[in-house]
This record gives sequence, structure tokens and C-alpha cells, in this order.
Amino acid sequence: MRKRLILIFTLAIALFVIYKAVKRINFNSSYEVGQPIDSLNHVIVYFNGGVDNNSGRNTSNDQYNIGIKFQCVEFVKRYYYQHLNHKMPDSYGHAKDFFKAELTDSSLNEKRNLVQYKNPSKSKPKLDDLIVFSGTFFNKYGHVAIVASVKNDEIEIIQQNPGPFGKSREVFSLNFTKGRWTIENDRILGWLRKK
Repeated sequence: MRKRLILIFTLAIALFVIYKAVKRINFNSSYEVGQPIDSLNHVIVYFNGGVDNNSGRNTSNDQYNIGIKFQCVEFVKRYYYQHLNHKMPDSYGHAKDFFKAELTDSSLNEKRNLVQYKNPSKSKPKLDDLIVFSGTFFNKYGHVAIVASVKNDEIEIIQQNPGPFGKSREVFSLNFTKGRWTIENDRILGWLRKK
């Protein structure tokens, strides 16, 4: 019985180590880490390879913390900094930390100095809104993206670091029911917008 427990424990540790290593490796030989793959309003989306790959911290010339290079947070903060001339008061945190569940719809998220909307919301998502996704079992940090286009029945997002084979653009259905707009994805917590 003891040998079986040791074997199970050893196997569990080995699988965890392999899992963590795999999330750092680029399995997509079509792209190199740091390669430009898309852009919105002249702000470039870079390929990151494995979702946990770390290529060092990106800071602006005035030492504003933009984030870990080629992660999703780095793109949205760089987009807001370069395109919208916006610095977040709290420049740290994981993707899911951008959304504060305790805030009411259309309240100011002071850590980001952005107005926060819940999914669903009375306010329709707009171009340049920052979309926040919850964490998952395989990605406890969540995900963030930028709204690249909005129609009556769908939105398109642009994102960095969706995984080695993920796409930089993704479309979600948008519904208006009972006075509220819902982006049809259970992981989308809401969106943030510059005042």
C-alpha cells in the first residue's frame, strides 16, 4: 500500500512538472516568440508561444510598468498606454484582477481608473473596451483582450497570448434582452472603458 501511494505521489508530481513545462514551450513552429502577428490602431500583437512563457518585463520610457512581454495583460496595458494615453494607477495584477466583482455596473474601477461594466450590462460594449475573462482550471490568472469591433449581434476581440495555436482575433455573440447587453461567453466577467 505504501509503495502504491509513493508511486501515485511521484506520478502526480511528474505530471505537474511536465504540465508546467509544456505551458512554457512554443509548439507552433510557424511563429517565433516576439514575432508580430496582428495589430489594432498601430499597436502590435506579438506571438508568445506557450501561455506561461516569460520574456521579461516591458516598461515605458517613463518607467510605467506595462507588463510581462507578450502576455495578454502587457498587450492591453500597452494598447491603453499607446493608443489611449492611459496609465493605470495600479499597474500590476493578473488578468482576472482587472475586474472587481464587488463594484456595481458602470462604477469607477479606481485601481485601473476605468469605468467597469458587468456582463450583462445596460451599456453596450464599445470599440477599445478592455474585456476581462475569469480564470479556469488550466489558467488561474484569467485573460484580457480589447474590443476590436462591435456590431448589433457580435463583438470581435483582439488578444495576445491565446496559446501557441490560438488566434489573435475572436468573435462572440452579443445579445440585447430586457434592457441589458450580454456577451455570450460564461468566462467574460465584464468590460472596462476609459472615461
